[in-house]
Amino acid sequence: MIIQRPKYLDFLIEWKEQQIIKVVTGIRRCGKSTIFELFRDHLLSNGVGEDQIIAIDFEEAEYEPLCEYRALYDYVKSKMNPQKMNYIFLDEVQHVKQYEKAVDSLFVKKNADVYITGSNAYFMSGELATLLSGRYVELKMLPLSFKEYASTFDENISREELYRNYVYNSSFPYTVGLKSRRNIHAYLDGIYNTVILNDIVERKKITDPAMLKSVIKFMFNNIGNICSTKKIADAMTSAGRKISNHTVENYIEGITDSLLMYRVGRYDIKGKEHLKLLEKYYLADVGLRYYLLGTQGVDQGHLLENVVYLELLRRNYRVYVGKSGSAEVDFVAQSYDGNIEYYQVSWSVRDESTLKRELEPLNSIADHNPKTLLTMDNDPPVSYNGIRQKYVLDWLLEADK
Repeated sequence: MIIQRPKYLDFLIEWKEQQIIKVVTGIRRCGKSTIFELFRDHLLSNGVGEDQIIAIDFEEAEYEPLCEYRALYDYVKSKMNPQKMNYIFLDEVQHVKQYEKAVDSLFVKKNADVYITGSNAYFMSGELATLLSGRYVELKMLPLSFKEYASTFDENISREELYRNYVYNSSFPYTVGLKSRRNIHAYLDGIYNTVILNDIVERKKITDPAMLKSVIKFMFNNIGNICSTKKIADAMTSAGRKISNHTVENYIEGITDSLLMYRVGRYDIKGKEHLKLLEKYYLADVGLRYYLLGTQGVDQGHLLENVVYLELLRRNYRVYVGKSGSAEVDFVAQSYDGNIEYYQVSWSVRDESTLKRELEPLNSIADHNPKTLLTMDNDPPVSYNGIRQKYVLDWLLEADK
C-alpha cells in the first residue's frame, strides 16, 4: 500500500528543477524511497518522459558496480538525454565511496535535477554542510502523522481507536498493512536492530552493544522526562554496570544522529535564551517504545507529549521545552518567521486540580503569544484567560500549517 504524503510531495514539486540538490533524510523505513516513487509518478503524469528519469537504489545488488563515484558519474552521464531535463534519483547513495564528487559533478549540469536519500547515519546536517555546502535543501521526513495514518482506515473507526492503534502498533508506513501484532513486532525488530547495529554501533565504533541497548531502554522508558547524561550514568551504575558520562554522551549522540530519538533543548521564556542543561528526549515512533518495553509502566501523558512534539516538527516549528520562572511549559514552538506559540499537553484536565496545575505555567507567561492546552478530553473548545483548550485529536487532524 502506497500512502499519500502530500506535504512531502509538495516540497519536491516546489523545488523541482531548481538549481540545488534535494536531499531527503529521516529514520530508516519512514518512507524516503516511497516519496521518490510518488514524485516520479507525478513527473510522468505531467509530461516528463521515462527516458528523462534515472533512478538508482544502491541497496539493490545490480547497482553494486556503481558504488564508486567515477563509475556512478559515467553511468548516469551515459543515460542522460542531452536535449532535455534529466531527473536523477540516487537512493541510499552513502554506499557510493565519495558520493559527493559524483553528486557535485551532476549538479553543475544545467539539464540535471538531482535528488538523493541516504541512511541517516551518513546524512546528518553537519556532514551534509561539509560535503555539499550551500548547494542543497533538506527534506526531513518522519513516519506517518496521525492524519496520514487515519487516512488509510475506514471512516467508521473512531478517532480514539485509531489513536490507540497509532501509538501501540507503530507509525511506520509499512506497518499499516500488517494484520497481526506478531508481524508488526517482527518488522519493528528489524528496524530497531538495523538502526543499532548499522547506524549507531558501526558508526560510533561502540565496543559494548549490550550497554548501548541498556541506555536505549532507559531512555525509551523516560521519554518526556529530564534525562541528563549523569542521570543515565547513575542509573546504569546502580544497576551494576558502571559507565562514564562521556560514554553516555557518545551513545546519545549516536542515538540522536540515527534519528531514533530527538534531543529537545530548554528555552528560558523570560530571559529569551537557550539553556544547555536538562534536555528531554522523544522517540521517532512511539510504537518502538511498546515493542521494546511492552505495556508495563506506560505513562500515556508522556506518550501523548511525544506525538504532539513530532506533529510540531511536521508543521515546521523549532521546538523547545519551556522554562518560565520555576514553571515548565511542555513546548515552545517557534516558526521560521520567528513567531512563538506555547503548548501544554495533558491526558485529561477534567479534575479541577489537574486543570489548575496545567494552566499555571501558561498563565505565568507575560507575553501575548498564542497559548494552547491539548488534552484527550473530547469536550467543546474552551478558553481560560486567553488559553485555548483543544481536543488533541481534532488538533492532530487539522490542516497542516
